[in-house]
Amino acid sequence: MSHPERPTAVEVHHPIPITSVEPYAAPLVPAQSGIERQPVVWVPDAYGRMVPMPKHLAPPPVPATEPRDLSPLPLLDPVAQRLIGGGIGGGALSAGLGYGIGQVVSAAAGFTSGAGLWLVLLFLVLRAPVPSAVSDGGSTVNIRKAVIKRSHFYG
Repeated sequence: MSHPERPTAVEVHHPIPITSVEPYAAPLVPAQSGIERQPVVWVPDAYGRMVPMPKHLAPPPVPATEPRDLSPLPLLDPVAQRLIGGGIGGGALSAGLGYGIGQVVSAAAGFTSGAGLWLVLLFLVLRAPVPSAVSDGGSTVNIRKAVIKRSHFYG
């Protein structure tokens, strides 16, 4: 039976000096050991390229938007329709009342200057006593005749 070779003393690592690096070569990324590795996610950068980023530093995911109701809406809101209807109806009512009041005032002015005058004259004529040519005995007439005599002496 052969035994595996036993390790000898610890080998010392002698680093090799780094020579010049080309300026536009791929960027140097520090190597991570297996212990330091964290979950990595790929996110878009400002130019639309996907770049790796540690998961704990990545921005939170954008929640999906809920679907909208795309059914057609009325041209005017129902509350606005009621307000417009009330405004138009109130305006028509005010116009009708104003026109009616104007007609009443106009008729009253015409009545007092025209027909009212004729009615007052008719009322006065009807209330005036009727002169009669024949005495019917019903009316009393007092006639006073004063006779004054004076004596004159010429003598």
